Amino acid sequence: MPPDLMRPDIIVPFVMYCALLWWVGRGLSATAKLATAAVTLVLIVGVLLVERGWR
Repeated sequence: MPPDLMRPDIIVPFVMYCALLWWVGRGLSATAKLATAAVTLVLIVGVLLVERGWR
């Protein structure tokens, strides 16, 4: 695995995202959980693309 993937500035937000998704999704159905996860991941990828200038 490339060392760039193991940086704390990538791992910490991912772990926080998983914890927040679990906490928010406790009362949601399975379909709503998947939709929430998909929308959030798309937003995260979009922010990363804009932040790092990848187009």
